[in-house]
Amino acid sequence: MNLDSESPVQTVWKSDLYRMQLEAPVPIPVICNDVIPDLPAHLGQDYHGHISHIQASNLLSLKPNGAYLVRNSKSANGQFHTLSLKFNDKIHHYRLYYDPKGGLYVREKRYDCVRSLVADGLVTMYLELKAPTVLQRLATANYQESPYMTLNKKKLRALSRENAKNTNLFKDNANNDNIPISQYILGQVIPEQTEKPHVFKATTFKGLNWCELCANFLWGFTLQGNKCDDCGVIAHMKCSEKFANDCVPDLKYVKGVFGIELTTFLSAHKAEIPFVVTKSVAEVEARGLTIEGIYRLNGFADEIDAIKLAFDKYGEKADLSIEKYANVNAITGALKLYLRILPVPLITFEVHPLLIDAIQHKKQDLVLSSIVHALLSLPKGHYDTLKFMMEHLNRVARHSALNKMTESNLATVFAPTLILHPNMNLPDVRSDINLLEILITHYESVFKRR
Repeated sequence: MNLDSESPVQTVWKSDLYRMQLEAPVPIPVICNDVIPDLPAHLGQDYHGHISHIQASNLLSLKPNGAYLVRNSKSANGQFHTLSLKFNDKIHHYRLYYDPKGGLYVREKRYDCVRSLVADGLVTMYLELKAPTVLQRLATANYQESPYMTLNKKKLRALSRENAKNTNLFKDNANNDNIPISQYILGQVIPEQTEKPHVFKATTFKGLNWCELCANFLWGFTLQGNKCDDCGVIAHMKCSEKFANDCVPDLKYVKGVFGIELTTFLSAHKAEIPFVVTKSVAEVEARGLTIEGIYRLNGFADEIDAIKLAFDKYGEKADLSIEKYANVNAITGALKLYLRILPVPLITFEVHPLLIDAIQHKKQDLVLSSIVHALLSLPKGHYDTLKFMMEHLNRVARHSALNKMTESNLATVFAPTLILHPNMNLPDVRSDINLLEILITHYESVFKRR
């Protein structure tokens, strides 16, 4: 695959390592014909019981490269077995461990059988022998010149042009309305892309895969590399450490609504505020502002579960109408649940202590200015959603003569929903309530234009 003339990378996917994997020795088990008493359940006929390294070497010496056996050495004391393997015409011995929950391993990778472990190890050893310079270059790959950067930029440009054209948003002059062209994606104006780290996890890939940073083949048969859960980018374990915080989540990888990290969710849906919040608030403001105990009272658990399932299944098209849910308390219960189970709370762990410090000042103007400064450290999605919620709760409190929900009452309800205390047995709930009461009461002063 070749790129256009703008690309600093001429050939995207390099096949040298793939070719070498095909050339690597294959595992050849040396079968033991003796009956081994107390044969471990996780080992097979390649286990030879109590034999020395000299006996093992003799058994392997006339075999081709890739031959292997498993034995029990005297020094093991039952803690491990020994894998003896012939590679590059030499006999190598490795400690072989077993994890009942993970499987067999020599280093960090786990395998379901010795043959799979040896097959994977032979490929790596062969590459280290035949292609050391290529492997060394993996550690020096230039991120700015990576295929991922090039292809991702092309993809975003194409999406921007196509979707803006379809919705008549694309302008000949990019300065029209002072809105950058980069914001015309998926037919709507979206906020500027905020930095978001990739969520990499070690993955076993099927078929052939290449690293999207260095463009080299992901060799091996299991856990060949890392994959981002949110955008799907694939990379070697080491290469994944170099990725910038430029993850653009893709809806095909972001499943569901509840329990999804907020920045990931907003980026995937190209939104400023999650639709769970906007739709729920719209219903409350349409028919719940004067209901006594609004937000203090929850609806029935089965209705809350039904709303959660509806959002997860239908997304923004979920029906919250009065015909579907006559009791608005079910909607407020679902909204609180959504905010409560965010993996990173709306008031993040890093910003929370800054806000608590801010409210310790004696003078109100200093309290408010310190809060304003602390809130600027929130990620944009968190800031915008918190601002939206505080504006809404301020509006709810204005009807406290009817709904009995003052700023203090609302703060008491929302403190455990918006603020979490990791590894703290006795959190200072009173301070959290005071903080939220200030945010609700002084909404207009605190949430100045960011």
